[in-house]
Amino acid sequence: MSEAIVEIRDYTIEPEHFQAYRDWATEFAAPWLRANLDLIDFWMDVGLEAEVSGSNPRVSENGQPNVTWIIRWASKAERDANFRKTMGREEWKAIWALHPCPNGYLQMNARFLRSSALLQAG
Repeated sequence: MSEAIVEIRDYTIEPEHFQAYRDWATEFAAPWLRANLDLIDFWMDVGLEAEVSGSNPRVSENGQPNVTWIIRWASKAERDANFRKTMGREEWKAIWALHPCPNGYLQMNARFLRSSALLQAG
């Protein structure tokens, strides 16, 4: 069975900082992340209301995530060995130094999933 996973990173950015974050992410962060990680894509909220349902729906007091990016990894071990190293590079530190609201993250959630096709093949 393949150990390949995706890491889904959800961020809730403070609303008052969201446009500045969007500008920074679009101009600096996303291009660098695409070039240095196996980034599937990078999504940002467009202002449409989330749809929450289920038998016990609860939205965090911080609201819904308004930024999501997904990274493909060969395994969780590869992710653990390389994510911090990649984000510790001088190029990323220079981009991070331009961040308009580094303390504007109300919440961050990282989830690790495997394709259902890979689960069935294993």
